[in-house]
Amino acid sequence: MQAVRHVVCALSGGVDSAVAALLLRRRGYQVTGVFMKNWDSLDEHGVCTADKDCEDAYRVCQILDIPFHQVSYVKEYWNDVFSDFLNEYEKGRTPNPDIVCNKHIKFSCFFHYAVDNLGADAIATGHYARTSLEDEEVFEQKHVKKPEGLFRNRFEVRNAVKLLQAADSFKDQTFFLSQVSQDALRRTIFPLGGLTKEFVKKIAAENRLHHVLQKKESMGMCFIGKRNFEHFLLQAPRTDHPALYRDLLRTSRVHWIAEEPPAALVRDKMMECHFRFRHQMALVPCVLTLNQDGTVWVTAVQAVRALATGQFAVFYKGDECLGSGKILRLGPSAYTLQKGQRRAGMATESPSDSPEDGPGLSPLL
Repeated sequence: MQAVRHVVCALSGGVDSAVAALLLRRRGYQVTGVFMKNWDSLDEHGVCTADKDCEDAYRVCQILDIPFHQVSYVKEYWNDVFSDFLNEYEKGRTPNPDIVCNKHIKFSCFFHYAVDNLGADAIATGHYARTSLEDEEVFEQKHVKKPEGLFRNRFEVRNAVKLLQAADSFKDQTFFLSQVSQDALRRTIFPLGGLTKEFVKKIAAENRLHHVLQKKESMGMCFIGKRNFEHFLLQAPRTDHPALYRDLLRTSRVHWIAEEPPAALVRDKMMECHFRFRHQMALVPCVLTLNQDGTVWVTAVQAVRALATGQFAVFYKGDECLGSGKILRLGPSAYTLQKGQRRAGMATESPSDSPEDGPGLSPLL
């Protein structure tokens, strides 16, 4: 008789992770719930929001009759996530700490704690995402040490696990998982990958999990809590000025999830795909050009609004999330290009006129 599989589920105190744990329990797995405390903060009433979330997570475990553990990654969060966040702002960039948090905290610190300390066969989270593996295939995965060097040897990692978009395209969270390691992903289950948000709420309501249903959704920066930080950043004046539009960017060395880098990109040095740099924005068709150092140039088919350095360009091919790279350089804006074309045209028409910033030229708006 096969031993019962042990799955350690990350619990945030919210409805998604609670239902994820419930579904794992229904599948007959031995489930353990773990709450991660990543930040010490007080709300406007002087209450530690992390403590309230921890209580809600503990109550979920009581209702489901599963063991509960709490771990603190405040130090790790500060060193690996928040310090990076501050450094990016000092450089005038617009960081995305949620992607970095998943990479360093949830799918590294928590992953190793679950496997090494709790003896987990797999971990699970409440993310809306899927992988190319069925549950039983997840349990068959073994630790694969990442080879040294710039690119992995394609023969050393066989049947790499793909990260796929969730069935609920509006709730899909692969954007935030685009830096997760192959080693962690091959041992991860996403119970909500095939469900809609409304159905998840229905499951919670039918299974005595009303206390997590009443909570507001956490949107964005995990250390800030229930505040939509991305929405806040985008409250500059809504304008369609051409200075806000660009069609070219360069990333840092890209983290490729399944294939490093994709075979087509290696073979042709160029590859068509889609990208986004904000969660839930429409995917933008683009062409990637591979550089020798693993960075890529991204040329969008049409100019996109509000690109900013420090954000992550996340790449997709069909329903597969290929990976992501941090935006380090931007090409000229549409305004700059229009200005250059206008000046070039005027110079061609009137070669004897005064220089471009002379009094004969009116300012371009």
